[in-house]
Amino acid sequence: MKKFNLNEVTKRKIIDSIPRTSSQINNLQYDVMEIINNVILDKDAALVRYTEEFDGVSIPIEKIKVSKEEIEDSYEKISDDLLDALRYAKKNLLKFHDAQIPEDWVIEIEENVNIGQIYRPIESVGIYIPGGRAIYPSTVLMAAVPAKVTGVEKIILCSPPQKNGNIAPEILVAANECEIANIFKVGGVQAIAAMAHGTESIPNVLKVIGPGNKWVNAAKVLLSNIIAIDSPAGPSEILIIADLSAKSSFVIRDFLSQIEHDPDNIGIIVTPSDDLIEKIENEIGEYISNSKRKAIIETALKNSIIVKTDNLDECVELSNEIGPEHLEIMTENPKELMKHVRNAGAIFLGSFSPVPLGDYSAGTNHILPTGGNAKVYSGLSVFDFMKSIDYLECNKNGLEILSKSAMIMAEFEELYEHSNAIKERLNGQK
Repeated sequence: MKKFNLNEVTKRKIIDSIPRTSSQINNLQYDVMEIINNVILDKDAALVRYTEEFDGVSIPIEKIKVSKEEIEDSYEKISDDLLDALRYAKKNLLKFHDAQIPEDWVIEIEENVNIGQIYRPIESVGIYIPGGRAIYPSTVLMAAVPAKVTGVEKIILCSPPQKNGNIAPEILVAANECEIANIFKVGGVQAIAAMAHGTESIPNVLKVIGPGNKWVNAAKVLLSNIIAIDSPAGPSEILIIADLSAKSSFVIRDFLSQIEHDPDNIGIIVTPSDDLIEKIENEIGEYISNSKRKAIIETALKNSIIVKTDNLDECVELSNEIGPEHLEIMTENPKELMKHVRNAGAIFLGSFSPVPLGDYSAGTNHILPTGGNAKVYSGLSVFDFMKSIDYLECNKNGLEILSKSAMIMAEFEELYEHSNAIKERLNGQK
């Protein structure tokens, strides 16, 4: 883990030391486009070929779609405790995302001139759920619940099969709990391409959301002229702002909780306290030695940093420059610091609000912008699954009020038929 003192280096040098994903996409784009083009040409046959090549599994074309029986049988393969936990998490996610739904609105901007917005769901969405190192039924809930709350009519899900040729039963149960029936045993670039362009088995959709590895991320970005996507995903990140009031064990545990996912993940601790830094440096080794994911954590530490600042204001300033996915604030007055936060995927306040609660059971969404994208993107919400539509309603009196300004601008821009469309009404009948 690299160590910096903000008195000795610039913020720019610190930020440049944090790995970002844009260069990875550039390096992969030709290989990714080859896969995409083959899926466009060969459709299901390409999915079968790539599933065997990349996942080591032979899936007959007729088995690409998960059957109703497979979904029903999956309940026999998971524990009752996990099922209860998924249902509890879903309950809180429903409450949180239902509270986000906006109401249609209208204002009278001038006499007899009403303008407003109405909100409508996107008609079709594809959810991507990764396989790889771990199984993430929680991510199914995070993606599917806001889509269902918003009223998306067609939701499909793609996830790579395991070596036995089946999608993990935990994924199937979570999907079924969210009433998703169209599930496909396809992962990687080929899954994103299939949802964008469609195959014989997989229908194309208007938007694809969900996290994935750098190949999946590259495919989403490269296909974003065909489909809408959520924020570009990359390695998971945590930034912890802490002062001397924070328990070093809490800081260490939360730091490790986010870098244990993947060797590319990033942990950042920012503090004005030399004493806290000393405690962390003295204690973290024992925590890592006892971790079941020691190898992953030790690799991820190479991407991670600890920064000494002069004060908490500098901590927030640096955090805003980085734009972390997860921001924990463990200080005496975390809400006061939050007032100055401009860029973060999600914020976790105080010593008893660790990120894992947001990852699973609190109701907030854990599909969040990474790689500095929190500067321009938000975490997944109902707004990712809907559009706002402006509307205008005038009577003839309202038309007369607006007409002069509109005609002057139209004629200045030499768009004379725009002006004529207004004049026709001014000179005509109601």
